[in-house]
Amino acid sequence: MFRSLALSRRRWALLTSAALTAVALAVLTTPASATPPNIPSKSTAQAELNALTVAAEGSMTGYSRDLFPHWITISGSCNTRETVLKRDGANVIVDGACYPTSGSWYSPYDGATWYNPADIDIDHVVPLAEAWRSGASSWTTSKRQSFANDLSYPQLIAVTDNVNQAKGDQDPSTWQPPLSGYRCTYSKMWIRSKYHWGLKLQASEKSALQSMLNTCSS
Repeated sequence: MFRSLALSRRRWALLTSAALTAVALAVLTTPASATPPNIPSKSTAQAELNALTVAAEGSMTGYSRDLFPHWITISGSCNTRETVLKRDGANVIVDGACYPTSGSWYSPYDGATWYNPADIDIDHVVPLAEAWRSGASSWTTSKRQSFANDLSYPQLIAVTDNVNQAKGDQDPSTWQPPLSGYRCTYSKMWIRSKYHWGLKLQASEKSALQSMLNTCSS
């Protein structure tokens, strides 16, 4: 009987240990949803969209990504990209140079989860070239730097690299996140960024944004 009791206790300990390990693994592998700051409500986004100036798209003449200096140092050895990787990831651990050595990243554009930071791009929600065509061509380089490294508004987000590359410099009239359920949030982020930075938009872009915004419940 004593041996049977000892075996039962041993089995219970093993089962308990396995259960705790499973819980720990679940916690470690649960991805965080990327949540840039200051995403407006539907009603606020609608008001901001209505306030944006509609105009023909500007020229790409003179454009260069170098005119939007990024990524800049944010804190210690962490630059803007690394700061967003830490913000948008789950259980992110970085080395002395602030490069992630472990963690997971959920890309809301396509619903994929990644465990290698090399698979992640930091998307400029309003692309740099799009900003140039929408008014940033007349900005100072200092202002363009602030835009390209904007952590205060929903202008930067960690997403799957090839999805970001497929987006390129397109506006919502020609590109929207593959995951249709995220298009509401994407439209609100795009509108808020353009509104905050005083950028213009095309008629086709406004129409696409309105259609996306109409899918929002709040």
